[in-house]
Amino acid sequence: MPKPLTAPLSTSPTTTTSPASTLPSTACFSDTLPLPKILVFDLDYTLWPLWVDTHVSPPLKPADAAGLTVQDRHGEKFGFYRDVAGLMVHAKEKGMMLGAASRTSAPDVAERALRLLTVPLGEAGEGPKGPTAWSLFDVLEIYPGDKKVHFERIRKKTGLPFEEMLFFDDERRNKNVESLGVTMRLVRDGVTVEEVEKGVGEWRGRNGRVKAEGGENGV
Repeated sequence: MPKPLTAPLSTSPTTTTSPASTLPSTACFSDTLPLPKILVFDLDYTLWPLWVDTHVSPPLKPADAAGLTVQDRHGEKFGFYRDVAGLMVHAKEKGMMLGAASRTSAPDVAERALRLLTVPLGEAGEGPKGPTAWSLFDVLEIYPGDKKVHFERIRKKTGLPFEEMLFFDDERRNKNVESLGVTMRLVRDGVTVEEVEKGVGEWRGRNGRVKAEGGENGV
């Protein structure tokens, strides 16, 4: 069954991401240990607090001038979880690639949301409007099916080995990608700084990458 929404989309405090400038750099991004070459994110209940194929009635349109939220046909609004903007921006600054791997049955709705939602760099009124989330992803695999297929295609498109991939997802069944060599961090309430810290720690331990390597942070 679909996860219940804890509050109406239009009032939930978890559906607007904070500007990247307000999120301290994740500690694991600034230590001397290696980092994955790519961070891959599920979408539903990982980057935003709903399933776009069951909780959203298209078409979507912007809900605010800054692009922090979108609204569906009934006026229900949603956006990214709080830490998403900062995590995406800081990861790109460290030279990591970003990917999306979603098995949603409404890929067109998911794509529309990613094209509309922006990643704010500073507080409202500070500098230009942030880039769209869509533009920050290096690879997107959004369609129904076994996520091992998604990762096979990510490997083919990026040329990266599975062992260089760290995946964040809210569904335990998708742990099957670890049979390929991918490290998956299971998240419960959306991706956060803390979840990324734990995920990077798991990736380092799983791959024996616990010592400093050549190059900046091993990336």
